[in-house]
Amino acid sequence: MSDITRLLDAAGRGDAQAAADLLPLVYDELRRLAAARLSRESPGQTLEATALVHEAYLRLVSGEAPPRFRDRGHFFAAAATAMRRILVDTARRKLADRHGGGRQREALDGLPAPTPDEELVALDEALAKLARQDPVKASLVELRYFAGLTGEEAADVLDISPSTADRHWAYARAWLQAEVRG
Repeated sequence: MSDITRLLDAAGRGDAQAAADLLPLVYDELRRLAAARLSRESPGQTLEATALVHEAYLRLVSGEAPPRFRDRGHFFAAAATAMRRILVDTARRKLADRHGGGRQREALDGLPAPTPDEELVALDEALAKLARQDPVKASLVELRYFAGLTGEEAADVLDISPSTADRHWAYARAWLQAEVRG
């Protein structure tokens, strides 16, 4: 049993010190995943990788009854879900009228700028619909798109073969594109 798995198990039983000891072991990888995800965001994203990691980690290990994680892969899958929720919540907040959501952004050349927040919210809604139809494919998208895992890493987390993960990924991407475009 790895140190991470042992600490995840102890943190799941409510050991606050284990949760504190866990952060240094997973921080670099979470930070790398967050930075990779945020690098794909359109310009204007105000959330930084460090803030995303800290918020996701707090959501994962805090609360009255912290969740129990089977292993390292399960933890990183939960981290991907937490990062997705944070990014979507941030996008929804930006789209709210009281935060300027009704205003059009303009690029420096005078043409209307794309609204990445609307695209992320649409993707989230489509992903939720896919999750109702096929939870494994939706989890694969979360791991690959939001956590930045490779196909092999995501397959390992989901306990499926890499070739199955590749087929699921191709299907899910096509399905999501069709769903988002209407």
